[in-house]
Amino acid sequence: MTKQSLPKASRQRGVVLLFCLIVLVVLLSGGVAVVRSMNSSLFSAGNLAFKRDLVNRGELAASTVLTQFKSGALATVADTYTNMPARNYSAVQLVANDRGIPLVLLKTGATPTGKNVAGADFSPTSADIKDDDAGVTIRYVIDRLCSATGEPTITTTNTPPASAGADVHCVSVPSSTDLIGGDARRAGKDLGNALALVYRLTVRVSGPRDTQVFLQSSFTNPLE
Repeated sequence: MTKQSLPKASRQRGVVLLFCLIVLVVLLSGGVAVVRSMNSSLFSAGNLAFKRDLVNRGELAASTVLTQFKSGALATVADTYTNMPARNYSAVQLVANDRGIPLVLLKTGATPTGKNVAGADFSPTSADIKDDDAGVTIRYVIDRLCSATGEPTITTTNTPPASAGADVHCVSVPSSTDLIGGDARRAGKDLGNALALVYRLTVRVSGPRDTQVFLQSSFTNPLE
């Protein structure tokens, strides 16, 4: 009787299992990266939406200020010659940072204080515009781009000096009918209207997720 030898069992080295584990790790890492990327995109989109909403809400300050100039405490030109902290109005240009934001608007607290270009303190006291349900707070300041309080005596398009002198220098918008040349016979026709002074409105809108937006615009008084 012949004895038949059985084939030896082959060793299982587990190479396929090792490759499968490596592929699973790569797929898991890719999945985590995709999820994190989606979360970052959603977070950025949410912040952009908050920012756009805050920009739109900043129009409330502009509407309030224009009402003050049309029919409120700043409705006459003489009213704009002096400071009105209760209306967040400074008759002198406020000191600003390199981006043009008045320093007083960068401060916190109910009654912040900042300097104007004449070196005097200015503290706006008007209440903030708030929407507690939305978590939005709007604070603004208005400053006349002049070197001192009072009626302007010399008007120039240059930046007001750092210190006030005998004259009140102001930034103004040149009129299209200003006298630019000619002779004395046309003086009565070429002289334009009074130069329109420039006012600056700066708004800070704070919202959810520590979102903060600064808005700024300049305008002239339609009564001037």
